[in-house]
Amino acid sequence: MKLKTVTLGCKVNQYETEYLREGLLGIGYRDAQDAEGADLCIVNTCTVTAEGDSKSRQVVRRLARENPSSKIVVMGCYATRDPAAVAALPNVTEVLTDKRELPDLLGRFGVTDVPTGISGFARRHRAYVKVQDGCMLRCSFCIIPHVRPQLTSRPMEHILDEVRRLVDGGHREVVLTGIHLGHYGVDWNRYEPKERWTRLSHLVRAIAELPGDFRVRLSSIEATEVTRELIDVMAEHPERVCPHLHISMQSGSDSVLRRMRRRWGARRFVDRCGLVRERLDRPAITTDVIVGFPGETDAEFAETVDVCRQAGFSKIHIFPFSARRGTPAADLPGQLPKAVKQERGRELARVEAELRDEYFGSLRGMRLRVLVEGEAADLPGMHVGTSCRYATVAIPAERAPSAEFAVVEAGAAADGILHVAECKLTTA
Repeated sequence: MKLKTVTLGCKVNQYETEYLREGLLGIGYRDAQDAEGADLCIVNTCTVTAEGDSKSRQVVRRLARENPSSKIVVMGCYATRDPAAVAALPNVTEVLTDKRELPDLLGRFGVTDVPTGISGFARRHRAYVKVQDGCMLRCSFCIIPHVRPQLTSRPMEHILDEVRRLVDGGHREVVLTGIHLGHYGVDWNRYEPKERWTRLSHLVRAIAELPGDFRVRLSSIEATEVTRELIDVMAEHPERVCPHLHISMQSGSDSVLRRMRRRWGARRFVDRCGLVRERLDRPAITTDVIVGFPGETDAEFAETVDVCRQAGFSKIHIFPFSARRGTPAADLPGQLPKAVKQERGRELARVEAELRDEYFGSLRGMRLRVLVEGEAADLPGMHVGTSCRYATVAIPAERAPSAEFAVVEAGAAADGILHVAECKLTTA
């Protein structure tokens, strides 16, 4: 039996697809090659934007054309939001609307020993580890709480066992991810006295204390959940926990943040970034920013640019506002023209490049641990990898085997890539 999987969207989706794939490979399925027809196709969909819905439908139709005798199982956030539309697509035999039913789905395909996690992550040097699901916030622009509302944290022992398997299988970096990562344990804590609460910092500490040659990185987290306890764990395990935090900001304007229904103001966000820098040595702080939110004035956008400079981000993921049907922001007055959003995106991208160069300059001469990931497409004779501080690094290929760590001394940066100083490269 031949299997094809397609994943759209976030790291959580990628993890969930891998979970199903591994379970099915364990009962005799194999990955179909490009030219082969598949007996079963699994599509994990995204609904963050209307474009995500459209791409999800396109993928299902393409798989049905290329694999006319296949059964297609569709899951993910678009499948949850509009299961009837998904079920009407060609060759779709099942629509999974609740990710908590993934073990049941494997059981229906004949998996009797249903796994509690994964043991590998196909074709990747780093592995994503889903630690929780669900979001109970109600940001005015986001549809995800409507399709993943139930907070569910995985048992810590399952996560630790999974990390051990991944490290034993050769993965050198694990990325902790969730729909709302900072709410790990919240679903349990509501039933426990405060002194027995489980927090993300407890999980990170337990992973950091596992044996093996690996490191752990956190995916996106909210500023209010970057606690002193979490920062302390990162500071106590600098070689194991990457000094990198992706703290989602969305806007640097307090008035826009209120319209977004976010939970803090810009000053508090900048202060939290400062707290991270006080405790960690030159940490990388990355973020998300939405430009052109309804009603955003030139002055409000200027506030966002100013806060980005104050925070000193090393990378900014820039998203022009896209009205999502079913969210309050889609009906707000003051929807901005596409051209305005594009111009603000370009301006913020210029600021991002300046901030990145400043941050990379601060790393010059510093020893960085780099996970080597493969050949550099535009740099003959070089491999590229990702440093602990989330900077892309170019390393001479003969001195940096892929899928392993290398320790380098950071040199000059060019076009968003750090190069290593001469004669300073050693294998980790």
